Formats: sequence, structure tokens, C-alpha cells
Amino acid sequence: MDILSTKDEKLAERLEAGDPTIADRVFATLHSAILTLQMPPGAKFSEAEIARQLGVSRQPVREAFIRLAQIEFVRIQPKRATEVCKISEAAVLNARFIREALEAAVVRDACESRSETLINQLEDIIERQRKAVAVNERELFHDLDDAFHRSIAEGSGRGLVWTLINEQKAQMDRVRYLSLAFNERVVIGEHAAIIDALRRRDAAGAEAAMRHHLSRINSLIAVLRRQHPQYFATLEADG
Repeated sequence: MDILSTKDEKLAERLEAGDPTIADRVFATLHSAILTLQMPPGAKFSEAEIARQLGVSRQPVREAFIRLAQIEFVRIQPKRATEVCKISEAAVLNARFIREALEAAVVRDACESRSETLINQLEDIIERQRKAVAVNERELFHDLDDAFHRSIAEGSGRGLVWTLINEQKAQMDRVRYLSLAFNERVVIGEHAAIIDALRRRDAAGAEAAMRHHLSRINSLIAVLRRQHPQYFATLEADG
């Protein structure tokens, strides 16, 4: 059975010959497959196998593997199959610590910006999230969740901060995606609480709402480890 679904096959057919972004496209395809557990933790594959499925040469696949290894999504093993890393609880909690510190400061700045445009944009994202839940579009919901947080950063003039967060949150993303099976409506409620604080220009309230929203991943990990122990690194390996 192919590792990637048929919708991702023959990627090269969607690219112009010599397209300099082909490695980026391969990376994005593999990143999405790992995030959504289409390629689950522990899955093994080779450069040649992925190149065949995507209809590209091995070079962009090799480059994508290196980038995925840098965010600890895969483990490259010389002369052996590359393996999707299991989820590290320690890495998730470290990423959450960094993200919470940055986004708490960003949402305070957003209060000071007093932007009705930002509030309207965030409300539109929440409405689109509700529609995504209604049609069980979990991947779209996850993308909109990112859009919500990115919009706050950009709306407060802190777009660079989102770039830093995005580099750190890869390990959180798989946990977030897994939790959407039972957590989507809770996320929408927490987003609404953040918007409410922004509308009231309540910087302390906005920060508290953001910290609550991001810190809940601590309890989600415990639930998900019980439900999907095969996806997580052992506590001994994590230590």
C-alpha cells in the first residue's frame, strides 16, 4: 500500500519543469501527511519510495527529509529506512512554554492596537471554523486555528513573532490535530473568549484567555497518550 494517498501522487504533474519550489512542495506534502497521521509515528519509508509516489526525483525528497528532521518529524537513518518520529511529550511542553510566552505578549499588544478590522477578521475565522466542524473538515479547522493566531500577531504588528512561533510549534501541531476529534468546539469557545477580551480592550483578560487556551495542551497530552500510546515516545526515551 502506498504511504501517501492518491491525491498526493504525481506531484510533479502540478509543477512546471525546473520549478525552484519543488522541494518546498514536497516538504509541504510530507509535513501535511505526518501532521494528519496519514504517515503515523513509527511509519518507515525511503527516498526512492516517496520519490516514486510523488513522481519527482530523489533530490527534492532528500531536501525535504532534512527539513523534516530539523523539526523532529522524521529520523533519518543512513542505509536504513527513514522513520516518522514518535511524539515527544517533553518537546511538546517545551514548545508550548515558548509559544505561550510569546503569544501572551502579542495579544496584549493587540489590545493596545484597538483594531476593529482585526476583531472582524477573527470573528470571520471563528465562523469558518464552525462550518468546518459541521462538515468534519478537521484539516481545514486546524489551518483556520493557525490563521486565528497568525492574524493576532500580524494585526498587532508582530508578524515576525508568528514566524518564530511557527518554527517552534511543529511538535504541538500533531497533538493539536489528534485532539480535534473531541476538542473542536472547546477551541472555538476559547477563541471567542480571546476575541471578547480584545473587544473590551482588556489586556489582562486577553492574556489570561490566551494562556488558558494554549496551556490546555498539558491535559490533552495525558488523554491522548492513553488513547494512542503507539504514537508517543516512551517516558524513558523522552527523558
